[in-house]
Amino acid sequence: MLLETDSKSLRSMNGSRRNSGSSLVSSSSASSNLSHLEEDSWILWGRIVNEWEEVRKKKEKQLKDQVRKGVPHHFRAIVWQLLCNAQNMPIKDQYSELLKMTSPCEKLIRRDIARTYPEHEFFKEKDSLGQEVLFNVMKAYSLVDREVGYCQGSAFIVGLLLMQMPEEEAFCVFVKLMQDYRLRELFKPSMAELGLCMYQFECMIQEQLPELHMHFQAQSFHTSMYASSWFLTIFLTSFPLPVATRIFDIFMCEGLEIVFRVGMAILQMNQTELIQLDMEGMLQHFQKVIPHQFGSGPDKVIQAAYQVKYNAKKMKKLEKEYTTIKTKEMEEQVEIKRLRTENRLLKQRIDTLEKESASLADRLIQGQVTRAQEAEENYLVKRELATVKQQSEEASAQLEQARKTISELQQQQQQQQPQAESVMQLERELVQARLKEAESQCALKEMQDKVLDMEKRNTSLPDDTNVARLQEELIGVKLREAEAVTGLKELRQQVRDLEEHWQRHVARTAGRWKESPKKNTLSELQDELMSVRLREAEAQAELREARQRIMELETQNQIQSNQLRRSEQENRCLHEREQSLTVQNKDLHVELKEIKRRQAEIECKSKEEVMAVRLREADNIAAMAELQQQISELEIEKEEGKVQGHLNHTDSSQYIRDLRDQITELKHEVRAISSIINSAEQNDLLMMGHFT
Repeated sequence: MLLETDSKSLRSMNGSRRNSGSSLVSSSSASSNLSHLEEDSWILWGRIVNEWEEVRKKKEKQLKDQVRKGVPHHFRAIVWQLLCNAQNMPIKDQYSELLKMTSPCEKLIRRDIARTYPEHEFFKEKDSLGQEVLFNVMKAYSLVDREVGYCQGSAFIVGLLLMQMPEEEAFCVFVKLMQDYRLRELFKPSMAELGLCMYQFECMIQEQLPELHMHFQAQSFHTSMYASSWFLTIFLTSFPLPVATRIFDIFMCEGLEIVFRVGMAILQMNQTELIQLDMEGMLQHFQKVIPHQFGSGPDKVIQAAYQVKYNAKKMKKLEKEYTTIKTKEMEEQVEIKRLRTENRLLKQRIDTLEKESASLADRLIQGQVTRAQEAEENYLVKRELATVKQQSEEASAQLEQARKTISELQQQQQQQQPQAESVMQLERELVQARLKEAESQCALKEMQDKVLDMEKRNTSLPDDTNVARLQEELIGVKLREAEAVTGLKELRQQVRDLEEHWQRHVARTAGRWKESPKKNTLSELQDELMSVRLREAEAQAELREARQRIMELETQNQIQSNQLRRSEQENRCLHEREQSLTVQNKDLHVELKEIKRRQAEIECKSKEEVMAVRLREADNIAAMAELQQQISELEIEKEEGKVQGHLNHTDSSQYIRDLRDQITELKHEVRAISSIINSAEQNDLLMMGHFT
């Protein structure tokens, strides 16, 4: 009201001055004309503020025209609050409470405050009043809207508001701008609204400035490279503050439409220069040339802005198109993310399969190395077998020579004393019977061990080919066992015959030891004949032992060859399964694990079987060595007894008694061996029945 009365008095004074004559008009200057215009503007805006509700409802077009012409500086605080309906907001009462709270964005706000209007007097000084109130408003809003929090660029808008009004009112106006003027969508972390504005602005350039749009496309000069700050700060960082404030007046009344219009006007005014520049030149032009084009005032750019064609319906259509494009892009991104995840999983699967394939290759190589080692062992066994055969041939030659010597001695013996020959023959047959009995026992134990070994192999390898092979080996073992039993029976009969002949010989030669020296010489010859026969018996025993060893080696060689064949088959199976693993997926992976487990079990069982066979062979060899040692000791004792008997005829009866004791001990051993053989035969029959 005061402004209105003052304006009336001023108008009356101005009217009287105008009527006073031409001399007064001629002496008025440009500054007085400007002051008259400002006074008229003040009076007009005073009426608008006083009659705001009526003007807003009935004279909206006139209000927009006045805002486009500019709001007086002293009226901006109240007019901006009226334009955005920020008066009497409830949140204003919460402002002091918000300042007492702590915001997670305080460090970011403090960092950017010094960059906001660094040349303006109100914000230039560090920790000045301007910087403090700017920090308070930004902190309070970051607590009110935690989704947006703080975003760079919003401080320039708040700083402009603080140049016009107190911090509480500036806070309320900023909240309204964020809520009702699309600024909140612009400042969200996703900045989806900024992308929409860039799309709409680029479509306007393509429609109204096609040559400039083609030049931008050719230079890869995207719209966001120069126009994003226009929308985020409403030209506050691009133009001088008076020009940006005039544009902000229109923004408070009409919204973001003025940003589109001013941006198009700037491009139209600079189209000729921009087309001639490259990307770097265009960036320099936007940063350094365009801000200084409007030093005379903002009227030129505002007039050009309202000559730009702006269709609100088309902008809505472009918004729908952009939403559709973004939806498709989001779907494509989701699909790409899914495909990348699947690709990553497939790569992991491929890596796993490659590791498993490498492991299988290592196992295959290890199997081949094992086969080579087994082949080498087989070669060594064959060499040993050849050596044993050679030794057997040498023993056969020695045996043949001994037989010839024995035959010659027998001829001489037959001419002198046939009864001594029968005694020596009985003794030789007794020794042979002992040897055959020991051999049969060893063969019987070996056959039993082999039967048990065959049964274990049958249980661990139950396929048809292995069962047939084991049955053949078992039949061969039983045949050899039957031959050993037959030989044992023959030995028993020979032992009985030897006992009968020995009794007869003892009865006939009771008083022979007291005869003449000629007969002593004959007895010496008989002793030599007996020693030759004993050597012949030892040679035969060694020959039998060599044959038995050859038979064992051949059997072991056959078993090892069977194991080699089985290992080759298993290696072939593993190789085929390894090739199929590269084609198949999860099911084959499970089968591969099962194959690994089975192979490990088979290897453990085969190792255990080999160790068991070797232990049994060692036990058998030790038992045979003990028996041979006992036999040799008995023969040595027998020879010593004979020599002592010949040296001392008085001790012959003692020697005969010793021989009888030894014969009885041998009989007991034969009975024990026969009982062991019978029990072994029963066990074999039971085992055969169980195996069948």
